[in-house]
Amino acid sequence: MAELKNAVCGSATASRIICLVERSVPESFSCWQPAPAQNLFVAAWGSGGIVDITPGGAQTTIATGLNQPGELAFDSAGDLFEADYGAGNIYEFTPGGAQSTFASGLAGPVGLAFNSAGDLFVASRYGTIIKITPDQVQSTFATGLNFPYGLAFDTAGNLFETDFYSGKVYEFTPAGVQSAFAAGLSNPQGLAFDSSGNLYVANVGNGTITKITAGGVQSTFASGVGGPVDLAFDSAGILFETDGYAGNIYEFTPSGIKSTFVSGLASPNGLAFQGITLPVPEPATWGLLAVGIGALLIRRRQLAA
Repeated sequence: MAELKNAVCGSATASRIICLVERSVPESFSCWQPAPAQNLFVAAWGSGGIVDITPGGAQTTIATGLNQPGELAFDSAGDLFEADYGAGNIYEFTPGGAQSTFASGLAGPVGLAFNSAGDLFVASRYGTIIKITPDQVQSTFATGLNFPYGLAFDTAGNLFETDFYSGKVYEFTPAGVQSAFAAGLSNPQGLAFDSSGNLYVANVGNGTITKITAGGVQSTFASGVGGPVDLAFDSAGILFETDGYAGNIYEFTPSGIKSTFVSGLASPNGLAFQGITLPVPEPATWGLLAVGIGALLIRRRQLAA
């Protein structure tokens, strides 16, 4: 085996593993790189379409003829799911653009979210949350809500739901036990978690975005944002927000600096970033990586001696 000179492996995160190996390596070996920029997909309620937007802002319409498209969500295979409010259906789109009906007979579906098992949860404006398995089996997960809108899962598998008319955010355990997580919000709609576990909520009633810590402490992250409908974070931690009134998508840095990402959309609604699937290394790659880590540890001990 060729001598391993210096191997440096960065810490693993949810979005990337960075590995730098200063040596000649087989052509088949490929270190993982930081997650590339993602395309943003937007449901245009007003035009009945879905728009694909590149990181540079170039727009392409990938679907038309929908009936009041609501929120969007990607599954782990990269298929895009859309809640068609007017039709009462959930449509599925492959990466190649082929459309099929995943579920039907729903009452005003709006919010969508996948759990780690691949089950799709759907918020129905008429007070229920429906669970749909990958095999398309539907069951009622929760009832008695007051116009549920946005859905999002935290890293522990708990489901969070914005209750539009009551001004609350409810939390549901995987077993379906419900509790109030936050109250006093102004017609909350979309919601999204950042990488630190803080929950961000779009308040269409007063044109604000509220940040809520894991402990339930609320603060105003942004104000004067018109009609905020949905929220989504990209892999770099930038928050994107659809303004249904202005027809714009705004982006916010972690410190809250706002800028316009794109404009001219027809009542933009749901947002979803295209998922990133990291390659799984071959067994030989894992072995080489282990050798590199071992060499790094030996080198550190030598320097510390």
